[in-house]
Amino acid sequence: MIDTHELKKRDLYLNKLIAFKDTEPVKVITGIRRCGKSSLLKLMADHLKENGIADEQILEMNFESYDFRNMSSDEFYAYVKQHTIPNKRMYLFFDEVQRIPGWENAVNSFRVDFNCDIYVTGSNAYMLSSEYATYLSGRCVEIKVLPLSFTEFLYFFGFEIKESKSALGGIRKQIFDKNGDIYEMNDVFIAYMRFGGMPGIADVGLDQEKSLVLLEGIYSTVIMRDILERENRRGQKQISDPILLKKIVMFLADNIGSNISVSSIGNTLVNEGLLEDGRHKGTPSAHTVQAYVNALLESYFFYEIKRFDIKGKEYLRTLGKYYIVDIGLRNFLLGFRDRDIGHALENVVFFELLRRGYDVSIGKVDNLEVDFIAVKPDTKLYIQVTESMTSEDVRQRELKPLQKIPDNYEKIVLSMNTGMENSYEGIKSVNLIDWLIME
Repeated sequence: MIDTHELKKRDLYLNKLIAFKDTEPVKVITGIRRCGKSSLLKLMADHLKENGIADEQILEMNFESYDFRNMSSDEFYAYVKQHTIPNKRMYLFFDEVQRIPGWENAVNSFRVDFNCDIYVTGSNAYMLSSEYATYLSGRCVEIKVLPLSFTEFLYFFGFEIKESKSALGGIRKQIFDKNGDIYEMNDVFIAYMRFGGMPGIADVGLDQEKSLVLLEGIYSTVIMRDILERENRRGQKQISDPILLKKIVMFLADNIGSNISVSSIGNTLVNEGLLEDGRHKGTPSAHTVQAYVNALLESYFFYEIKRFDIKGKEYLRTLGKYYIVDIGLRNFLLGFRDRDIGHALENVVFFELLRRGYDVSIGKVDNLEVDFIAVKPDTKLYIQVTESMTSEDVRQRELKPLQKIPDNYEKIVLSMNTGMENSYEGIKSVNLIDWLIME
């Protein structure tokens, strides 16, 4: 068990903050609740202190704290002004700043009035909406934080990968804990797929009961505070039904990686009798369902992925897909059981591609589908994800869309069992776990 007070490194994100240190843009750290944003602020503050910045030049305010409860934007400004040291550069850290009404006015004023470098966090994409952009257009940079990757999961639990030669002359990877106990890579990956990557899991350990309590707390906070309460604060009543919201959450969680239209969600909930509680009459309108889905996207609970016509080279408006930010949250919602492993693996790959800086879409080629097109300014990947490549039927199904793509960018099939071949006419067959732990 790790020391619960130990601040674990998140170098992927910390290095991005360091790269923007002392630049004009406000650094805005976003992501679902409890994914590590507050810890990232502390890591950045520690980095500054280690590099010669005095404690009094660093001001940290956590707006979840009772100390700053019900603070107005004017009081916020006055507090920061009071703690600013003349003729010194200040480093301002504001955690969950969106809880202050009109916070964007104050933050913009700090940028104009003081010699300062500003870092803020928020658990809702609404804070980066058009209203916010009006005040800081072109003057903020977003750092998007996700739950732990598989490699971070290993690090947080103190696991170390060691390689040895197998009997057949290949490389065998095993995992060692701090006591020297040995685990098979697959077993630890199954734990990751079971418990997910919320950093707090490392504090409670791989204990199902404790992890469920942790995940329930995250779910309740996101749904009740970040969605329902925020809607009230905005003076809007569009999202006011916690039962409908939960049913939509359950539906999306159960259908990750499936083609979904907003209109089909309401119809399915009614057809399957999921809204028969005496309160709901008829099918919720597509407009209503879209508002609820948008709220879940804004709270970073789900992510939407669009379709791209590879030959037509355009995005399509039809049938996107949704993935849940953490596979552990899905297991909390739907129960721990082996279900549609293929879609769960897709979910893990989708977020790993986002971590690696890719812009990700679904590929359409003729009437076939490619799981992911992953694009960076200088490269492109086409990726299929499946549980196993040992069956001839599965191989044909996974390879056929990739074979139809008329360009020479890298094409990969990721699976838990690659079979005997590692390449099919230039299409790579790669073990999914090996891909996840690649540097």
